Amino acid sequence: MDRRAYKQALFSVRDEEAALDIVQDSMLKLAEKYAAKPLAELPLLFQRILQNTIRDYYRRQKVRSFWTILISALHPGAEDEERDPLDTLRPADGSRVIDGPSEQLEQNQVIAIIEQALESLPWRQRQAFLLRYWEEMDVAETAAVMGCSQGSVKTHCSRAAHALAAILKQRGVEL
Repeated sequence: MDRRAYKQALFSVRDEEAALDIVQDSMLKLAEKYAAKPLAELPLLFQRILQNTIRDYYRRQKVRSFWTILISALHPGAEDEERDPLDTLRPADGSRVIDGPSEQLEQNQVIAIIEQALESLPWRQRQAFLLRYWEEMDVAETAAVMGCSQGSVKTHCSRAAHALAAILKQRGVEL
């Protein structure tokens, strides 16, 4: 069952490591949630779980790409693929020196716009967004912390991302 699942995941995501992670996550979900089910039902349940895990992978990639592009806009002109966009943000202790005063001012202004945009979100959307994308919790962990369903977490995150994109675009931060 796992060799076919691996080939299916690899065909879908075209990334060997991601395919292995998807199959592993799917198997863990099957074992955790459906261990008491009859053996005959497990292959169909596994296929459903595998497909949902692949869909979740694509959703996460879409959101990650969106925020990577947004954060990379904080440091225009740097097209080096080896550079992590998050490295351009200045730590709170101020230990990293930015190239010059104009770059520092521009970066501080963009960060202030992002912070204001985050503060303007409704509480539940902001909470879900920060837990998922800043704290890097998965949907289940976020749902447990927020005391709601996983579907609610996904809805809050989606609405937050769309609202932030609209606010930032309105404020002149190009994505």
